[in-house]
Amino acid sequence: MIQAGEYKGATIVIPEAVVAELEAQANQGREIGFLGLTELQALCRLAAEGTIGLKFVGVRPTLDQVKLASGGEIDALIRSAAIEHGAKFITSDIVQAEVAKAKGLDVIYLRPQVEGFAPLAIDQFFDEHTMAVYLKERVPPMAKKGTIREMRLERIRDQPITDYELRNIAQEVLERAKRHPDGFIELEKRGVTVVQIGSMRIAITRRPFSDGMEITAVRPIADVKLEQFKKAQIIKTRIIGDRRGLLVAGPPGAGKTTLAQSIATYLAENGYVVKTMEAPRELQVPDHITQYTTLDGSMENTAEVLMLVRPDFVIFDEVRKNEDFRVFADMRLAGIGMIGVIHAIGAHDALQRFSDRVDFGVLPQIINTIIFVDRGEITNIYDIGFTIKVPEGMSSEINLRPVTTVSDHETGEIVFEIFKYDGETIVMPVMSPVTSPAQALKAPSMPAKEENAQWKILEKDIQREIGRYTDGYVDVHMLSDTKAVVYIEDKDVPAAIGKGGKNIAAIVNKVGIGIDIRPRSELEKTAAAAPAEEELHLGGGVKIRMDKKQLAISCPEQSGKIVDVFAGKEYLFTATVSDSGEIHLAKNSTIAQELIKRYNDGDTIRLRPV
Repeated sequence: MIQAGEYKGATIVIPEAVVAELEAQANQGREIGFLGLTELQALCRLAAEGTIGLKFVGVRPTLDQVKLASGGEIDALIRSAAIEHGAKFITSDIVQAEVAKAKGLDVIYLRPQVEGFAPLAIDQFFDEHTMAVYLKERVPPMAKKGTIREMRLERIRDQPITDYELRNIAQEVLERAKRHPDGFIELEKRGVTVVQIGSMRIAITRRPFSDGMEITAVRPIADVKLEQFKKAQIIKTRIIGDRRGLLVAGPPGAGKTTLAQSIATYLAENGYVVKTMEAPRELQVPDHITQYTTLDGSMENTAEVLMLVRPDFVIFDEVRKNEDFRVFADMRLAGIGMIGVIHAIGAHDALQRFSDRVDFGVLPQIINTIIFVDRGEITNIYDIGFTIKVPEGMSSEINLRPVTTVSDHETGEIVFEIFKYDGETIVMPVMSPVTSPAQALKAPSMPAKEENAQWKILEKDIQREIGRYTDGYVDVHMLSDTKAVVYIEDKDVPAAIGKGGKNIAAIVNKVGIGIDIRPRSELEKTAAAAPAEEELHLGGGVKIRMDKKQLAISCPEQSGKIVDVFAGKEYLFTATVSDSGEIHLAKNSTIAQELIKRYNDGDTIRLRPV
């Protein structure tokens, strides 16, 4: 205003209370304090040029007055200075302006600007393909460009950005956040300030929080409607029906927030009252969807307000803290439709984070559906159910217990089971159909272990974890991507399993696959009992061929058919016979070992087409 000539020759009166407040804010590492001091320095330069007069008046607030600052004690000192000098009172604080008017002062209230904003300096670093800009002192500016499916980091210019440029950008951003109707200072702590201006989120950091001043600005580059997602109809059916507990999971930058805001918009357009819970607020939703953040620093307080507002649906962006999981569960159990967004690299990880904080028995009542998103696409939709059964990997009926199941929506196959074991919550991947005796064998053969690099990595992880309980060699046999049999010294088996299975349960949770611990003597007996290659004739055109690694059931007359395999009158498993007329099993798999045992016991092995 002064530079525009509006107050040329005027004397600007600055109360010492203002200087003290700015100094305190700067000492706390708050960006707004540095911004205020920069403004005072600019006034000093104008005074030195003779454009204005500048006068500092009054005394610094006492400690008692600082303690009462929230009650308006400091504001009263500032008003007193204006009264004493008969000055115009300039403020952008609406409460301060109203009190000053009540005291008879000549007030100039700087209202929030509604329109006519000039572009921000940081806008020069963005184009239509830029999602994020990274500015750090003494480093050339960088930007992340492309699409959600394909991102790349590019250098914007060769010249490093200076501390002076960063401070000017930060000052402009904070001023705009105070004046813009969609501007908020979402977070301000020592060394960091997070600002939201429209769709752009800007994080400003400085020492001691970061090793130098840095500004990171992120904005969405895609506005996607729910109909544009491939599996949108499934989502619509579920959220409008009675399955209103939905979790959107995926890695950072995968498009979870984009999907969540498209669901919010769809619900609002179909006559539902929708609110959001976000910290910070970054969803780009229509104005009739109210966005809430933490109340007094707590989402629990926000939830109490929403319970009174009674929305149909709440979008909970970034379920991360322990409190967030509890709030999500409480609101869903209260009958409010909940759509949560959670960072996870797989559905297993999302479930593990929830099951650690919420009793698995009520998990299906909280979450009915998990949507996994990667690179802007919905890759999987999972259904959550609840049943009483023997968990995968346990054989005895004594292990019958409540189990929460997670199944693939398209195939209907169970991919995870969650259950209690020795007081711990276990999230157990279910064996693939190739090796599961309870499900049809969809694949004609099994990949050889040496050809699967992922199995080699898992073997090393298992050897390292089991090796803590034995001095002997740990022999790992991978049965599938989610199941392994491990042979160790007979004397070390109890220690590896642990009291009540505690040790093996911890290892299973860590490596993420099922593990069956067996004594080495069992492996040696099996190896001694079977020759390098053996063929067993079972009659009826059925024979078994075995080598060191594989067991093949030969039944050419059943080629291409799905068959049930029986030992005597007892059902063993279901399999798909390959076009070459064979069923292939890993020799050390549970199914193969059971088949050999039944044959040795004299049971007749029969195949019956399904």
